[in-house]
Amino acid sequence: MRIDHVALERFVSAIFTAAGCEPAEAGRIAGHLVEANLAGHDSHGVIRVSAYIDWLRQGAVVPNRHMKIVHETSALAVVDGDQGFGQTIGAEATALGVEKANREGIAVVALRNSGHLGRIGAWPLQAARGGCVSVHFVSTSGGGILVAPFGGRSRRLSADPVAAGIPRADGSPVILDMSCCTIAEGKLKVALNKGTTVPEGCIIDSAGRPTTDPRVFYADPPGSILAIAGHKGYGLGVITELLAGALTGGGASNPSHANQLINNMLSIYMRPDTFGDAAAFDAEVTRFIDWVKSAERIDPSREILVPGEIEEQTRAARSRDGLEIDSATWEAVAATARSLGIEPATAAHAAGERT
Repeated sequence: MRIDHVALERFVSAIFTAAGCEPAEAGRIAGHLVEANLAGHDSHGVIRVSAYIDWLRQGAVVPNRHMKIVHETSALAVVDGDQGFGQTIGAEATALGVEKANREGIAVVALRNSGHLGRIGAWPLQAARGGCVSVHFVSTSGGGILVAPFGGRSRRLSADPVAAGIPRADGSPVILDMSCCTIAEGKLKVALNKGTTVPEGCIIDSAGRPTTDPRVFYADPPGSILAIAGHKGYGLGVITELLAGALTGGGASNPSHANQLINNMLSIYMRPDTFGDAAAFDAEVTRFIDWVKSAERIDPSREILVPGEIEEQTRAARSRDGLEIDSATWEAVAATARSLGIEPATAAHAAGERT
């Protein structure tokens, strides 16, 4: 079904309000989830609604919490998310980092004990809009152990997202949003809901055999996701675990914490003029991007893109044409709404279905 994103955001916001979130937080969560769908990251979109509400009911995430500063200097902060929703905690931690960097030139924020932070690309985008270059490393402390180490066949690491953003004076920021593994678990859930396979080279079964069937990943015993680029992605994942998990104090992946998905994030924020002439930096960014895009194309019909552009193009198309939500995902969201007493005349009408 095709859904209008504005109406869908209102509907999702109503769900989180009914679950106990203050209206501002409910709107923030809904905005982040729908924005992920708009950007093409369906794995971090409204497919997460039911899981978020389940976690709230279990006490694994707590509504209306705000970050707490554990330790702070002029250019550093260690903050605790107090098990609050990541869409609130992540925004607050990023705002703090941007504020410090704009004052001091550079800042580091170590965030621990946050609820699921959603699409990590949202945080370098927020920083870029605040005029800062930023780099972010993210891990879980146990509930998101999904990835096999290089040469292993059982899960030991989290997806370990890495994100970065470069602001531009005239143009959209360059936004890298990736993980150290071949595929997000949310994409496995999307494929599972749609009854489709996943690309080759992404997952293995419990015996270490390659497979494209997402059901194998959720089998008993379970399969695992593979690291990107073999030993190189695995190495980057280990470093991400240690920076985002161990250094922040939130803890790297640990099976004793497997019943709760807690995110930790180490972020570095930099004001470009701290390093030299900001206009010269911006000009060099533009020159380099133009140079990269000028490469002869393998397929003349396909544009060479830099990080962040595919999301922009997808956002424009989906804002215009609506969001395509698979029936299994939609039924799960609608069932969650009904469990909270939200009874739309029809589920599709509640989110402004497009024909």
